[in-house]
Amino acid sequence: MKPKDRIAIVGLGKVGTAMGYLLKRAGYPIAAIADRNPAALAKAHPYTGGRICPTIAAAPQDADAVLITTTDDAIASACRELAGALHPGQKVIHCSGAGSLDLLISARESGALIASIHPIQSFAHVEGAIDNIPGSTFGITAGEEIREWAVNFVLALDGAPFFVPDTDKPLYHAAACIASNYLTTLLYMVEEIYLHLGLNREEAIRAFWPLVRGTLRNIESRGTVEALTGPIARGDIGTVEKHLLAFQDKLPEFLPAYRALGITATDLGLKKRSLMEEKASMIKQLLQGGKT
Repeated sequence: MKPKDRIAIVGLGKVGTAMGYLLKRAGYPIAAIADRNPAALAKAHPYTGGRICPTIAAAPQDADAVLITTTDDAIASACRELAGALHPGQKVIHCSGAGSLDLLISARESGALIASIHPIQSFAHVEGAIDNIPGSTFGITAGEEIREWAVNFVLALDGAPFFVPDTDKPLYHAAACIASNYLTTLLYMVEEIYLHLGLNREEAIRAFWPLVRGTLRNIESRGTVEALTGPIARGDIGTVEKHLLAFQDKLPEFLPAYRALGITATDLGLKKRSLMEEKASMIKQLLQGGKT
């Protein structure tokens, strides 16, 4: 069996640390780790192993591939810093969901093969990331010469690969943000409503979590269209109007989000065919601030 490439990791936050741990577990030797923050290196090393580098430029020395897992804004500068130490044929990969391959242009000019490999996953803490990355889908952006390697890299992490055109990276990443960040924001809004009703945060989560869990199960088994329930899916205009009045009176800061999401839910109800065109038009008019 061909030995797996030696990996250097630049940027040892939650993503870099978790990826390093999982790569080592999958049989990729961690040759080196580098970060401008010595505390981050000390915290990550027990997970990743590898030579601790005094500078980013020292990271590629013993590596076949360099994984840049810094913040998005630091990828290009980190790549420029290590580019002078690269030799043709080495691989340089960044893990940004939104960033294009242009962030690695300095590595490409040094003869390296470049790619973006991004796990569609949330990283609240290292241990959670280690648990959650296996089984996740990874978006790959890469040229033909490195595609097969990138797919094997993802499969070694027990991930599911799919290819994302470079020009579509921002849209691809926006979808992930909606699925994770905006879902969190929506549930924060639900939590705040329950707080307004007199529950504490623990009681609020206990109140809505079975509903969320059941909804996610429905989506997983039946898809988003068929999982839609509630007053908009039923065409219950009177209930929607009561919601709008309640938000206007009690929590007006949430009213714009309710209106915007309701309009999209109306389109979803039409797709489900549980909502007729006439009622959909009336609901949209109401949500847009008109009267039915």
